[in-house]
Parts: sequence; C-alpha cells; structure tokens
Amino acid sequence: MTQQTPYTPAPQAPGGPMPPRNGIGVTGFVLGLVGLVFSPIPFIGVIAWPLVILGLIFSIIGLIRVKNGKASNKGLSITGIALSALGLVVCVVWIFVFNAAVDEVNNEINRTAKVSYEITGDATNVEVIYGEVLNPLTETVPALPWHKEVENKGVYKGGTLTVSTGETGGSVTCKITVDGAVVSTKTASGEFATAACTGV
Repeated sequence: MTQQTPYTPAPQAPGGPMPPRNGIGVTGFVLGLVGLVFSPIPFIGVIAWPLVILGLIFSIIGLIRVKNGKASNKGLSITGIALSALGLVVCVVWIFVFNAAVDEVNNEINRTAKVSYEITGDATNVEVIYGEVLNPLTETVPALPWHKEVENKGVYKGGTLTVSTGETGGSVTCKITVDGAVVSTKTASGEFATAACTGV
C-alpha cells in the first residue's frame, strides 16, 4: 500500500502576502484626472464639480486603505488627491470669474450713455426713426440738418437711427455718437433711399 505524503503549505515570502491593489484609489485617480481636464472648459466645466469631489473622497479612502495595509498603490492615491484638489481649485476660481463677468455685464447694461443722433444732407421731408432698439421714436423732418441728444441704456446703447428720403430724393447721412465716440455713420441718396445706422 502506497503511503501518502502529508500536505505542507509553501513558505510565505518575508513580510507576509502582498496586500491587494486598491480599486478605490484607482477610481479616485481617474475621477480626479477627468475632473481636472474638464474644469477649465467654460460651461462644460460644470460637470467637473462632482468628478473632482468624488475623486477627492475616493482618493482619500484609497490612501487610508494603504495606511491600514489593505492596498498597495499609495502613489496613485496621493496623485488622485492632488489632481482632485487642483481641479476643485480651478472650479472655485471659475465661479469667481463667472460672477465677476456677470456683474460687469449687468453694470454695463444698467449704465446710462449719452447718445447723439445726427442727420445731414440736402433731402427734404425725410422720415427719421431713432432711439433705443426696442423703443424707437419716429419723426418727419422737413429740412436737414437734424440732431437729437438722448440718454440710453441696454446692450446696444447707441440704439438705431434710420433716415429715408421721399419721392423728391436727395442725399442723407446718419451718424450715431455714444459718449463722444462715433460708432456708426452711413450715407444714401436718391428717391426712397434709406441710410441706417446702428449704435453697437
């Protein structure tokens, strides 16, 4: 009868078995990296917020697992924390930049500008439309030159200035000046001709 040799487990390497790799740390690294890539992109960067926050959380958990001897990728977890933190900083900076831009636009829209409308030429009985884009005024002008001083608000502070000749023809030139700077000037001539200026 054959004698069976008793099973003897193989000797372990010094220091015990290698701890498992840290999937949570890898996840934190990937989330932090993707969040950092998206964070500087206008509008798209809003999706970076949850990515970098989750990346920071997962990376910290991964680092804790390394310290507890349950994982081996300490460097990857630390890198994930750094990437996530940097992405979070970029997101916060974008909030301040966006808010500053919004405030600047609002201030500009609400600012009152001094606008000058002027029409010159030799045409008679011309039709004039002028003022803010959404609230223009109309006048019939028997003889030129014609001039108006107003105060406008909004995005297009210069508003609009349109002059049209009648059946008697002639030449007309419109000009819009905003806060002392000429922003638009156009000339037209002939019967039923139109010169349109827009003060951007």
